[in-house]
Amino acid sequence: MSRPRIVIVGAGFAGYRTAQILSRKARGRAEIVMLNPTDYFLYLPLLPQVAAGILEPRRVTVSLSGTLPEVKLVLGEAGRIDLDARQVHYTGPEGEGGTLSYDRLVLAAGSVNKLLPIPGVAEHAHGFRGLPEALYLRDHVTRQVELAAATDDPKRCASRCTFVVVGAGYTGTEVAAHGQLFTDAQVAKQPLRTGMRPRWILLDIAERVLPELDERLSRTADAVLRERGVDVRMGTSVKEATSDGVLLTDGEFVDTRTLVWCVGVRPDPLAESLGLPMERGRLLVDPHLQVPGRPEVFACGDAAAVPDLENPGSYTPMTAQHAWRQGKVCAHNIAASFGDGERQAYRHKDLGFVVDLGGAKAAANPLGVNLSGVAAGAVTRGYHLAAMPGNRVRVAADWLLDAVLPRQAVQLGLVRSWSVPLDTASPEVARVPGRPLGDTPSPGGAGPADPARNQPGGEPAKNQPGGEPAKNQPGGEPARNQPGGEPARNQPGDEPAKGSPDAGGKPLAPPPGQPEPGPDVAPGPVRRTDRPSQGDA
Repeated sequence: MSRPRIVIVGAGFAGYRTAQILSRKARGRAEIVMLNPTDYFLYLPLLPQVAAGILEPRRVTVSLSGTLPEVKLVLGEAGRIDLDARQVHYTGPEGEGGTLSYDRLVLAAGSVNKLLPIPGVAEHAHGFRGLPEALYLRDHVTRQVELAAATDDPKRCASRCTFVVVGAGYTGTEVAAHGQLFTDAQVAKQPLRTGMRPRWILLDIAERVLPELDERLSRTADAVLRERGVDVRMGTSVKEATSDGVLLTDGEFVDTRTLVWCVGVRPDPLAESLGLPMERGRLLVDPHLQVPGRPEVFACGDAAAVPDLENPGSYTPMTAQHAWRQGKVCAHNIAASFGDGERQAYRHKDLGFVVDLGGAKAAANPLGVNLSGVAAGAVTRGYHLAAMPGNRVRVAADWLLDAVLPRQAVQLGLVRSWSVPLDTASPEVARVPGRPLGDTPSPGGAGPADPARNQPGGEPAKNQPGGEPAKNQPGGEPARNQPGGEPARNQPGDEPAKGSPDAGGKPLAPPPGQPEPGPDVAPGPVRRTDRPSQGDA
């Protein structure tokens, strides 16, 4: 008799926890398959520390195959789910199509950046939901400080040293707090940067910072931000974004080259494509995390609207804390559907929240006890170490090194502006050159190609993340015609040579209708739809 197959779509907090518990309970009696665009679980709460140079990127990523040895990992993105045939159609990282049949399906696709109809935001802002976006922001902020130090124009220097964060929720508050410390460290002890004062502005239409948390946590975070020099503006947001700055709702125009979009998240569009009952973009489920009328389909995490039994008439918020615990209940209920144990209804009381404000500062209320300062910082870091499913020693080592050594503020040039568009259904995957944008059907019956879903279908260019480094790129052999291995002008962080010859000595010509490659243009056949600001590639 063949083993039943359980397919889990997504490896976020809910999907990872479901797979972890199920693999322990199944003991080989079921085939567990996880479909995810990347081969790692991302610990999102520590992402601001990656952008601030405290943690290395691999510290916040946990290997799926290394920590879930009994789970089969399939790299790809779900494009269409046939509920009647019990099949998931997906597209692999190299454009190949595939189909997974299932006996039980877990939808844990998570969430993506929340967009608002504000002119210019989709073209000039960047989100903060995935590792590529954090790496881009770290490089971009470092580059702006370096360019500001090199210019003799005070206005241009101030523009490059101004960083605007929209959204004073959990993520935006931490990004602004860590960002101010990061840029202050870059200008300190640098004679040529004397007088430069990085300026971080935090905007939100809410009345206070962290509006969704306890008011005492809000006051603590607000005080720390203002003490560091962050310009906190409540009741204010962006009315329009341009390549030169942002127009605020109060009428002020702020010259800036940096707009970080942290206004919140929305459920992954995959849930809405199923044609099932929804609640504000989230798939409606019962308290046992099952889809009504589809007992073989379970959903949890940000993509699911789970009834909050502690607050009748409402649904659990989209937080990592709920997603992690819903994954555990989902695993138990899937096992119960095969006759192993009894079903459980999801019921959970908040254990409190922690907000890392950088350095030794934090705001926390574990079990309802409000803390601030060093005590809150210790509780916050202890909580994160306990919650991470791996890499604890490495994370703790990076924290120790950051406390005694200066940070390395360098540009790696691995992620470009065009590769992390704000309007994307896959913030965890950086866009790479592939087939031209359009409505070309993708393999596996996944429907039209989604230009925001990483352009699968072409092998990554050799000078792009995910591909083999070109011989004149960092990490590869130095260009032979460069003295001492000095990088050619088509290196990341510099202006590409407009007439660079190919291997046959002929100038490279762009395809018809495609702009000539440059710092603001994606290489290869990708047709750009986003236009980042000049010098922001």
